[in-house]
Amino acid sequence: MTFNEGINQSEKGLQEIIEGSNLLSETVVNAFLFTWQWWLGIGFFILPWVLWVIIRKKESTGRLLIAGFVTIILSLMIDLTASSLGLWSYPMKFSPVAPQLLLPYHFSLVPVAIMVVLQIKPKANPVLKGAIFAALAAFGGMNFVKMIHFYNPKGWSSIYDFFIFLSIFLVAYWISNLDSFKKLT
Repeated sequence: MTFNEGINQSEKGLQEIIEGSNLLSETVVNAFLFTWQWWLGIGFFILPWVLWVIIRKKESTGRLLIAGFVTIILSLMIDLTASSLGLWSYPMKFSPVAPQLLLPYHFSLVPVAIMVVLQIKPKANPVLKGAIFAALAAFGGMNFVKMIHFYNPKGWSSIYDFFIFLSIFLVAYWISNLDSFKKLT
């Protein structure tokens, strides 16, 4: 294949992605919008942040937010890679604008859960805390969102989710404990 043929094939693939995105957007508007599942997903997006604002350790807000943002970035990178490889999917869509993303999961549930867990017993063993969090998220949370059709693991094992959640937690823990935070002068 020549470079120009590659450009043409790339444009054709992009057009198919746009057509698929349009189909998903139509599905959101015509099948999902304002259903109880849609409202639950919106609640999953808003309520964790409201809870976090109330219970966060105010003096640690910056550190926790950085850990949360790193969590968002990591979960998006992992999820977009795995989804594009067809390892799992999210049949329930919440936004007609970016229907391929499960917004409550990426931008709220996981980062807020990790920020809350980071605050609990901050001197405890991070691997133990991470393992408890990962077990609850992988075997509890992911099975719940599977049960309500927000997630289709397509044969993906919960044990893999456990290690993904554990890894993300440990990176967030490490980021939140960096001593390099200093006021800008």
